[in-house]
Amino acid sequence: MAIPTTNSQQELPAVNKILQSCGQAPVTTLDQTNPDVAIAYQTLLEVSREVQAEGWSFNKESHYEMVPDTNSEILIPSNMLQLDATRNSSNVELDVVKRGEKLYDKVSHSYTFDNPISCDITWHFDWIDLPTPIADYITCRAATITSSRLVGDPNQYEILQQKEGMARGNVMEYECNQGDYTFFGYPGDTNTYRSYKPYNALYR
Repeated sequence: MAIPTTNSQQELPAVNKILQSCGQAPVTTLDQTNPDVAIAYQTLLEVSREVQAEGWSFNKESHYEMVPDTNSEILIPSNMLQLDATRNSSNVELDVVKRGEKLYDKVSHSYTFDNPISCDITWHFDWIDLPTPIADYITCRAATITSSRLVGDPNQYEILQQKEGMARGNVMEYECNQGDYTFFGYPGDTNTYRSYKPYNALYR
């Protein structure tokens, strides 16, 4: 799994779209001594992480095996946004969370594991690896936020919000097509419908 390494040449067109949406001139480099460029670029990175953290078909992975190292500890990669133990018979006695850079079991109160743990993961990808609809939506949302930070024009903000809403619609259409979602799911597959179970709420 590739660890994100911000690529300015790939992100530059997105930053220029943000600047142009805010009525600013495009730039040839991501020179962060320019305050407008710095705000647009940092907003793009923030929004990219927030949107990816929602979890989509392109960056969610089920039954991913986390293997203990020589110290019987499971280190968490820096590009892992969310993780949880897969709900199966092997993990029924586990309640794992991220603590620091390691996986921690709240049941045994320990960082050590005897066997690999199957987890459901949400990954953080670099800009170049994002699907086009996702990248377009991130750019539109970043432009809306940047407008509020740089310009403060309510009319411009409203127009950008409308564009953001359209981009979000395209993302949802992409997600529905890509995810192959169905009410019933597929037997033995990760895309299985799980009905509401009242005892889950009572259990918590």
